[in-house]
Amino acid sequence: MMYKKLQKLDLEHIWHPCTQMKDHEFLPLIPIKKAKGVWLYDFDDKAYLDCVSSWWVNLFGHCNPYISKAIKKQLAQLEHVILAGFSHEQIIMLSARLCQLAGKPFNKCFYADNGSSAVEIALKMSFHFHLNLGQKRHKFLALSNAYHGETLGALSVGDVGLYKDIYKPLLLECLSTPVPKDENFENELKTLRLILEKNGNEICAFILEPLVQCAGNMRMYKAQFIDEAIKLCKEFGIQIIFDEVATAFGRTGSFFAFEQCKLKPDFLCLSKGITGGYLPLSVVLTSDEIYNAFYAPYETQKAFLHSHSYTGNALACAAANAVLDIFEHHNIIEKNRKLSAFIKKKFEILKEFDFLGNFRQCGMIYAFDILRNPDTRAGLFVFQKALKKGLLLRPLGNTIYFMPPYVICKDEIKYVCKSLREIFKEM
Repeated sequence: MMYKKLQKLDLEHIWHPCTQMKDHEFLPLIPIKKAKGVWLYDFDDKAYLDCVSSWWVNLFGHCNPYISKAIKKQLAQLEHVILAGFSHEQIIMLSARLCQLAGKPFNKCFYADNGSSAVEIALKMSFHFHLNLGQKRHKFLALSNAYHGETLGALSVGDVGLYKDIYKPLLLECLSTPVPKDENFENELKTLRLILEKNGNEICAFILEPLVQCAGNMRMYKAQFIDEAIKLCKEFGIQIIFDEVATAFGRTGSFFAFEQCKLKPDFLCLSKGITGGYLPLSVVLTSDEIYNAFYAPYETQKAFLHSHSYTGNALACAAANAVLDIFEHHNIIEKNRKLSAFIKKKFEILKEFDFLGNFRQCGMIYAFDILRNPDTRAGLFVFQKALKKGLLLRPLGNTIYFMPPYVICKDEIKYVCKSLREIFKEM
């Protein structure tokens, strides 16, 4: 009874994100009662394996005892304080640790509460930085197929039409350069140079998701292209923004994705896994050089004015510090490398289906595509069948991806592969 009552109340009052609500006329909406590890439990006690880390945020399992304890301890001391003119121990320690992990030139942290906001901050900061130096640059540059969030600035630098097209009259001016299709990216670099030669002096920053375009159907590309693209942009005084909202904290095989590149960005946007899936938090890391361009007397109007009421929330920062503790004390990156190799080996079983292809992996992200099927919503078919087998999968169109919490065990990975094989046999 509780299950049905909650479903009814939900549909009466909640407008869900990234959802055509009419789909819920036939698609079950599932209220979750509790969770533990990689498992979610509904009000009928049916279990669902969280194959997508609840939108890529959960790193160390639901109700992780260490993170939960850290939040409870902080809750007894301080829940929140205004960050303008005040501070607290959790955010001070978190900032120092993040800067140390990222290394030079990163030495300053600017906080917000979600990934889109972090991208907005980086875009505004880059524009304002150039303005403070007397340079009037008003354009941005991004990769084709990019996704950086859904606030207006973040949408402006994205390239997924499903999210962007309807809002085009409201957006900032952004140029698009092609993302590599394969390991040979000479043509893409030539196109980039042509764009820069024509518009380079008007561009504030080049923004990209390093290694994996996550919401762009898990498109993966090489670090070597990124390094060469950065070199070209630097010739024209263009800053670099890495959107690591989804790719940081071990997802791509290194703590930060940029560690697999030779060159570093000017801005680093972090969110999602930063609190292990517990609380909203995001941060932009940047350099003293950029910070100093805003450091001036009040009368100059050079200050960077951007704020959120819950900026640097103490509970969220406590969760983030607990996440860094786990990385520090449990050799997570090495464990993930072994786990990702096991995932790759087990998913080989799905290559028996000739309508599946483009199998790819980057660290703890595994993806493949449904190449041909008369049903244009083949991903939805997989989603529904997976629910019946106790799997929470959320395909990106006809791209099926697996991005689980790092605490998943080998038997659970085997179960996911076995269940997917059974589903594809029905297709």
